[in-house]
Amino acid sequence: MRYRLDLVLKPAEGALVRVIGMAERRGFTPCEISGRPDGSGGPWRLQLVVDGQRPAETLRLQMQKVYDCESVEVTPLDETATLEAVA
Repeated sequence: MRYRLDLVLKPAEGALVRVIGMAERRGFTPCEISGRPDGSGGPWRLQLVVDGQRPAETLRLQMQKVYDCESVEVTPLDETATLEAVA
């Protein structure tokens, strides 16, 4: 199942690596990533699409424990729509 994580991260060195590493260690494969700073030196807005067989709630709860992560929302993605968008 694919999920999109909408994250807000503190702009800290290594924050992105910690988030991607957490997803991988929890059994999710990162498929897409996009993001941007808010422009004022504040938090980063990040979207991470992952694929995995485990419940997304497991990943959400673990991401919230990452020091640099201010918030995380998980949205299940329709796999057929994702595949059509790629094709």
